Amino acid sequence: MKLSNLPKIKTTGKKRLGRGIGSGKGKTGGRGTKGQKARGKIPVNFSGAGLALYKKLPLRRGLGNRQVSIKPKVLALSKLNIFKANTKITLEALLNARLITKKDLDKGIKLLADGKLTAKVIAKLPVSQKAMMEIQKIGGKVENV
Repeated sequence: MKLSNLPKIKTTGKKRLGRGIGSGKGKTGGRGTKGQKARGKIPVNFSGAGLALYKKLPLRRGLGNRQVSIKPKVLALSKLNIFKANTKITLEALLNARLITKKDLDKGIKLLADGKLTAKVIAKLPVSQKAMMEIQKIGGKVENV
């Protein structure tokens, strides 16, 4: 066994600032000379003589700017033609058919009467009035969610 192969036990500690010239960080303690930053505490958001960052940003008032409106994902009736007759259309069925994603589940789904529906389906989703009429015209059903 050699000394060079032994594991290192001692670790160097934090450099002590302002403890004399021999310490290597004496006198000014790594702060340079003169100026506000060399002397006392200054705020984190201080930017010299320039305008503070928060004053450069536009003024936004009220709670309305913080709230994000969540609108449901819109799905056209024509997309449901991939299903067979008398299929129950649920969120799981739409996920399996890859018509929606898991992120869409948070917002919600709504069927709108876009396009032509040929498949007779049973919808267990929120639908618009016109879409409900289209589904019922073909012979399908709309069940309340």
